[in-house]
Amino acid sequence: MKNSSSGYIYIVLCALIFSTMEVMLKVVHGIFAPMQITMIRFLIGGILLIPFALRSMKEKGVSFDSRDIPFFALTGFLCVSFSMVLYQMAITYTKASVVALIFSSNPIFVTVLAHLILHEAIHLNHVAALVIEVIAITVIVSPWNTQLSLTGVLLSVAAAVVFALYGVVGKKRTGKYGGIAVTCFSFVLGGTELLFLLLLGKIPAIAAFYRGIGLSIFAEIPILTRIPLSAVPAFLYICIVNSAAGFVCHMKAFEKTSAQEASLIFFLKPMIAPIIAYVFLHEDIPFNMIIGIILFLIGSGISVIPGIVKLRRAKAQEASE
Repeated sequence: MKNSSSGYIYIVLCALIFSTMEVMLKVVHGIFAPMQITMIRFLIGGILLIPFALRSMKEKGVSFDSRDIPFFALTGFLCVSFSMVLYQMAITYTKASVVALIFSSNPIFVTVLAHLILHEAIHLNHVAALVIEVIAITVIVSPWNTQLSLTGVLLSVAAAVVFALYGVVGKKRTGKYGGIAVTCFSFVLGGTELLFLLLLGKIPAIAAFYRGIGLSIFAEIPILTRIPLSAVPAFLYICIVNSAAGFVCHMKAFEKTSAQEASLIFFLKPMIAPIIAYVFLHEDIPFNMIIGIILFLIGSGISVIPGIVKLRRAKAQEASE
């Protein structure tokens, strides 16, 4: 039986860690190039996860199958070289709190994509939650509010959708290797792929090609740079806490509770992230964002709570038999 009490501790820890992600990336903006910090944090994060991945695989009695390398190359591309690139670009365009809120909608997209790709059941409450969260995004964006970057919002939505796709595709090997191992291999291969793209961007002809198609963020980007002492704590926090410990807590939450209960992470984040952004970045929390947060919570609650209630009832019935 899953240890739900310790699972809830992992849920809260993960929500706190993930809620600081956008703020910390804003802190190092201007010190590191966006794609540089993305590549570094996932490579280091993946390497730090290796001992946890090996331990998890040993417990499951499995070893790495080289035939799965193309699969992890795909999940790494979806997670790091696609979703997190969009995510990092979004942070450069708009507020950290806005990116955090919108990215928190990814569990709803997971439900929809799992239905379309894995043929998992989708219920009316999931559809209602998706509609409410789309309304929440619209309220947060407020099309009449020209101060908010529409580009940043669209990039945030795209990052959430692609990250959800990564999660759905990754499920195909989670049963075999375990969640931590899938995350580890995806991070390492995804970070390596992004490194390769950045190395190509140092070639003048390819750098010109990147710029020509609007991807100058990949052109002539430094791979290693001298880190100012003042930025070292933030850099270490991003690599060790955000990118390694955060995802360990995420997977532990899944292992010790259920998928529905672990989704509470992205129920808590919309409440925590704007407060952290306000305290450390002095980002204001306007009235439309407060309404958007409330709608996000309603949507997440409609999506998650029925599943948790059903699971609890099933456990209670099982215990009474």
